[in-house]
Amino acid sequence: MAKVLVIDDDKMICDTLQTLINSQGHETAGALTLKEGRARLREMAPDLIFLDVNLPDGSGLEAVAELRRTPPHPEVIIITGEGGPDNAALAMKSDAWDYVRKPLSMQAVLLPLTRALQYREEKASRTSRQVLRRPEIIGNGPEILSCLDLVAKAAGTEASVLISGETGTGKELFARAIHANSDRAEQNFVVVDCAALPATLVESILFGHEKGTFTGADLAREGLLLQAHQGTLFLDEIGELPLESQVRLLRVLQEQRFRPIGSTSEVESRFRVVAATNRDLDEMAEAGTFRRDLLFRLRGFAIELPPLRRRGDDLSELTMSQLAKLSRHYRIPTKGVCPGFMETLREYDWPGNVRELFNALGSAFAQAKDDPTLFSMHLPADIRASAKSRQVRAESRAQLPSCPVAPQPSSLPTLQHVREEALERAEQRYLNDLLGLTEGNMEKACAISGLSRSQLYRIMQKHRIKR
Repeated sequence: MAKVLVIDDDKMICDTLQTLINSQGHETAGALTLKEGRARLREMAPDLIFLDVNLPDGSGLEAVAELRRTPPHPEVIIITGEGGPDNAALAMKSDAWDYVRKPLSMQAVLLPLTRALQYREEKASRTSRQVLRRPEIIGNGPEILSCLDLVAKAAGTEASVLISGETGTGKELFARAIHANSDRAEQNFVVVDCAALPATLVESILFGHEKGTFTGADLAREGLLLQAHQGTLFLDEIGELPLESQVRLLRVLQEQRFRPIGSTSEVESRFRVVAATNRDLDEMAEAGTFRRDLLFRLRGFAIELPPLRRRGDDLSELTMSQLAKLSRHYRIPTKGVCPGFMETLREYDWPGNVRELFNALGSAFAQAKDDPTLFSMHLPADIRASAKSRQVRAESRAQLPSCPVAPQPSSLPTLQHVREEALERAEQRYLNDLLGLTEGNMEKACAISGLSRSQLYRIMQKHRIKR
């Protein structure tokens, strides 16, 4: 018996689906809004969710990824009366199990229900999560564990893998994990930084060349493709590879054979390819700047790495692990961490992801020198300023005047007045924090705030704040 949740704002449809699913021996619950659905999800931990698109408090399509991430990671079947091809494609990209149009028939409901539950049962019957060699991959949040599940699957095959994600999310670490857990682990892992390949030497570096082929070719050299024979070839930033080089690379991936520049014969290289990018290759293919056939060839397995801002508690684990590593490197006792230090890290958005976090921690470690405890003041000024601004904005929104009793029309202030008051409070709080952070240094205060010295003095005078 499985647990099934139905989220649909039409009570008749909700009740009808529950009755039909109950008749198959499953336990059901219903919800008429996304908010109610989230509460039911936490209460009953369903195996599967039937989810409407147009709900009173949001879009079901936009909620798919969030619902799938919530333990026990239920399968989601979208149901809608207004959906078109674009919505269907979006549902599939959001990892929905199926997309069903209303009016619903018994077969349209029971067929995907049966298949989704069978898939879930078979997945649960397999052994628990494979123990992976995952050097340097830190964190055990649901986002990362989901990616590691895909690493385990990819490592057990010879299929090509395309890893996507923002800059600094650890794409090379995951590529190395795939290699380390595959049958090729004892062979070479060869990295090709496509963004750093000189346009005139791309093919020479990849395919190698014979002596005397061009000016400067004093010796014959084997290319990176041959070095990856029997191992793994990691094509980092594959979206930067010139279009003309993509043609030759596609043939090499298909044939596993190529001819070095200046050679009269082909050589063989049986490598496995893993590629990574921070660009939208589908969009590039539409624009004609990336070959669609090459994209299909690379995307045997697709792994999308989450940005740091979506990794929740992993931030603390990453921070403590990196600080311990820095302590070992400098051979000094592990430093303590002030709660304010972690609060600043949590308030910051980390556009550079894990790489930016580690750089910031390295900077803080250097600033602290012999201090036994890390405080937020040890962090780079731009990170402190951005985190503080975000905190002030959140507090300003929370402090907006509330009206527990319905006011008389004449007593309600104008929207402009409310906005001006909120802005005044936010400015005053920001200036106090800014001057405290910079210890009254006006040059630093101007650099952080983006204000000129005259603008800063004018606003200080307006709020009667002294340097």
